[in-house]
Amino acid sequence: MADAAELTRLTAREAVRLLEAGDVSPLDLIEAAAARIAAVEPAVNALPTLCLDRARAAAKRLDSRRGRGGPGWLAGLPIAIKDLMDVEGVRTTYASPIFADHVPEASHPLVERLEDRGGLVIAKSNTPEFGAGGNTYNAVFGKTRNPWNTSLTPGGSSGGAAVALATGEVWLAHGSDHGGSLRGPAAHTSVVGLRPSPGRVTRGTVNNLYSPSSVEGPMARNVPDLALFLDAMAGQCPRDPMTRPAPERSFVGTVDAALADRKGWWPKRVAFSPDLGGAAPVSKAVRGVLADAARRFEGLGLPVEKACPEMGGIGEAFQILRAMIFVVNHGERLKTHREMIKPDIIWNTEKGLALTPEEIAWAERERAAFYRRVAAFFETYDLLMLPVTVLPPYDVDKTRIDGVDGVKFDNYIAASMTTSSITLTGCPSLSLPAGFTEDGRPVGLQLVGRPHDDAGLLAAAALLEDMSGIADRVPIDPREGPTLD
Repeated sequence: MADAAELTRLTAREAVRLLEAGDVSPLDLIEAAAARIAAVEPAVNALPTLCLDRARAAAKRLDSRRGRGGPGWLAGLPIAIKDLMDVEGVRTTYASPIFADHVPEASHPLVERLEDRGGLVIAKSNTPEFGAGGNTYNAVFGKTRNPWNTSLTPGGSSGGAAVALATGEVWLAHGSDHGGSLRGPAAHTSVVGLRPSPGRVTRGTVNNLYSPSSVEGPMARNVPDLALFLDAMAGQCPRDPMTRPAPERSFVGTVDAALADRKGWWPKRVAFSPDLGGAAPVSKAVRGVLADAARRFEGLGLPVEKACPEMGGIGEAFQILRAMIFVVNHGERLKTHREMIKPDIIWNTEKGLALTPEEIAWAERERAAFYRRVAAFFETYDLLMLPVTVLPPYDVDKTRIDGVDGVKFDNYIAASMTTSSITLTGCPSLSLPAGFTEDGRPVGLQLVGRPHDDAGLLAAAALLEDMSGIADRVPIDPREGPTLD
């Protein structure tokens, strides 16, 4: 058997192959992960709640099911679940002091699905309060630090998940995404994260039952691992009416086919916009890294053109529609626990309470018009490439981005325009490592696929990742560094 350090450096798919062959056991991987967590957690604070004994007990029960196989079968692979999602018998706080001692009696349907498919939950990953915010900190567990430079933030809200992957604490991590909560941290830590099409992965019975804005999704160190985790997550769920059956061909099967037959899967026309056609201020540092990446891809034969759908008023529409969701999720809580809720959530909820019917109607019409433009755009292009974040990782003590290169933001959501606008398309989108700034900060490239085409997006991302070679740079040991703006 390989030693613990060698096991934590395996990809998820390599680890699953060893599990299926019986060359390592689930308990071997749990102990390897536990050792790695003990070594790196003091520096990063990514996984504040562990449930190793629960995972060990589950591993022993899993032995009798070895060899089950099938799409998404994880075979006893340890995973992390974001601390917004219930895991039976495990402290789940939603990063809020209101729920600091909450221990759910039942797991979320997605956790049930993952455990049924051989995943072993070993930890809960850190997140901002109720998942709201672009920096992972909260009053319950404190701040999570970026392993590339521990003076910097990993972004939010799936910051703990991204850091756990980048440092080798786990092989796969669950995330969630509304305005960029999964894509942003992936970009800031040089891992990959997929915001799937709405309905691809169950959200359980959420209050916003028919809203396509918030989704659950997979995070990993490379695209083939991402496809494996999406296979484990995907499928119809009776508690979520938006879900649909898993595709006949697995996502792993699609990615493997693309890597084996590059010519048959190569995108024919790719659009690239460094700033959403001028609608989003993006820092010179990010634009420089992405321009270099686009030139590299062009040099390898990818047909890249400068193009972007017309954005219109989609930034303001997102803020209105998001505020409505905050009223549904937090309106009643403001009446009973206002003093225990952070100001950003109060502001966002009160913004929603003040909306007029005319404003809400305008936002819905604007979303529909934007979607029609995007759908028409993808009749010409196979793929859209955009920035994920407007800045590279910044000071871990900054609670929000105030502006970019002299352009000031009047609220914290404005900094998410590069991802939140894509949320309203309903298109699958993925954060792929693109490179590093001159001072060593990771930058992600956002790839947006055609409506409902998660498989095609994963195939294109796998090809671009294979060409870039950046996926091999993680996991890393946490590194100290200077504070950077």
